Amino acid sequence: MAAVASPYGLKAVNHLGGTPYAGSTRMYPIASATAINIYYGSVVNVLGTGFLTANLTVGTAGAQAFVAGTVGIFVGCTYTDPGTGTVVFRQNWPTGTVTADAQAYVVDDPAAIFQVQANGSVAAAALGSCCSILAQTTATGNLLNGNSTTAVNSATLSVNQDAFKIVGFVDSPTSTVGDAFTDLLVKFNPVAHAYTSGVGI
Repeated sequence: MAAVASPYGLKAVNHLGGTPYAGSTRMYPIASATAINIYYGSVVNVLGTGFLTANLTVGTAGAQAFVAGTVGIFVGCTYTDPGTGTVVFRQNWPTGTVTADAQAYVVDDPAAIFQVQANGSVAAAALGSCCSILAQTTATGNLLNGNSTTAVNSATLSVNQDAFKIVGFVDSPTSTVGDAFTDLLVKFNPVAHAYTSGVGI
């Protein structure tokens, strides 16, 4: 509900042209013992080693821009439990998990539109503005349900090339533009996504 601060990460809803999001993802390897929780709905990037991790930059233009290799939004993972030998499917990656075959599911389409809550009110005049997120850490999520609590920083809306562009607002019985914690529709700006930035990892 947009009258209450209840951030839920970024959720793919459709594409820039209006076609529905069909659930497509790409798989990326996670290194054994990766020491950070990665939650469903978190922004993630590929390291120079080829392995995935949570993005720890906030996506403002300049020093806090998303790191090279930012590929999209984490939506779960799978790996073999070394203790039981069974294949595990999880909503989140638990920090420090030791396993040799972990793979993450990532929504990595640069044209995908995501729903995300802001940490404050965002007015209708912000349509088309750029925005960044609050810092992601190992605690930016709920360990019980595995969901991210990543949110847009409503205090840093700008005309700069920040990580995301606001392309709309959620209109529902519990959410409307200008609410205390506005639910936004955003997409990656080309400069912030590994597949459109032109910069290698």
